[in-house]
Amino acid sequence: MAHQGKTAFVTGVTGQDGAYLAELLLGHGYRVLGLRRGNSAHDLARLEWVGVLDDVELVSGDLGDENCLARLIRDHQPDEVYNLAAQSFVGSSWDSPFATSDTNAMGTLRLLDAVRSYSPHSKFYQASTSELFGEVRETPQNEMTPLNPRSPYGVSKAFGHYMTRNYRESFGLHASSGILFNHESPLRGLSFVTRKISAGLAQYKAGVGGPVSLGNLDAQRDWGYAKEYVEGMWLMLQQPEADDYVLGTGRLASVRDFCSATAQALEIDVDWSGEGIAEEGRDRSNGEVVFKVDPRFFRPAEVELLLADPSKAEQQLGWKAQTDYRELAVLMAEADIAAAGRAGTRVDSR
Repeated sequence: MAHQGKTAFVTGVTGQDGAYLAELLLGHGYRVLGLRRGNSAHDLARLEWVGVLDDVELVSGDLGDENCLARLIRDHQPDEVYNLAAQSFVGSSWDSPFATSDTNAMGTLRLLDAVRSYSPHSKFYQASTSELFGEVRETPQNEMTPLNPRSPYGVSKAFGHYMTRNYRESFGLHASSGILFNHESPLRGLSFVTRKISAGLAQYKAGVGGPVSLGNLDAQRDWGYAKEYVEGMWLMLQQPEADDYVLGTGRLASVRDFCSATAQALEIDVDWSGEGIAEEGRDRSNGEVVFKVDPRFFRPAEVELLLADPSKAEQQLGWKAQTDYRELAVLMAEADIAAAGRAGTRVDSR
């Protein structure tokens, strides 16, 4: 039977944002085609968690294969294309700068060019990132703030960001970039610091894990709830004209703040002591070390502070973040404490 709604093509559909976006789009009556790299059952867990695994049409492909992308775009003629696929862990980008750049930079170009060549009516969304701002030139950061990335990840994303703008201006594509500040959820990968904290603390609470090892506790971020941010992505492609938008909460919290909020959600009273690499957080009830600093987790070039000015998105899209980092910590802690009893393994956060 023919599908009457719009068709969306989503790369990175098996990731955190992809799963929440698929859920949103299906709720709006879309047919959702999801690009899937590889065929392991493990990567389908997020789609299963949000309850849409059976409703997303998975297609095999890779952002490294321009012929595959061209064929998929040509054959399906999607109304909307969301490019969420990326090597998205900043820390790993120093270890694999070539793979990071090929996926995040050239992969974006391959997909943009497939849309330009075979389906120029398709509206295109590029997942940009607050890491574009790096060592910031002004605070807070908005759409006009100069880019100054400090990692191979940030540099590769800057290429994709500018190429999206270039295809919009050169070829008239409805191509928008969402400059999303840190957005987290229970679906976040264990390599990311917020999930590392929530999962590690849940395991400690369940008696199956030791201290959570972290890097720079003083780094400050603008943390929001990913499920809300995918609505911003969708709203960008509903506008008559394409543009770039910053999405964030406009509020700062340090890594230490997020640790404390998550511990509080799990009724663990943390006492912080020491400085620098000697700093640690102990459980007041028993004196056990809950958090410790490990120099392995410091970045070669640190980004100390990222804070969004989301006023343009609020005014033009009607989008506003609703969940602050404390509420987010509770959401993530509750999900991980429910899972901790089932999974007796230590969080490997390298």
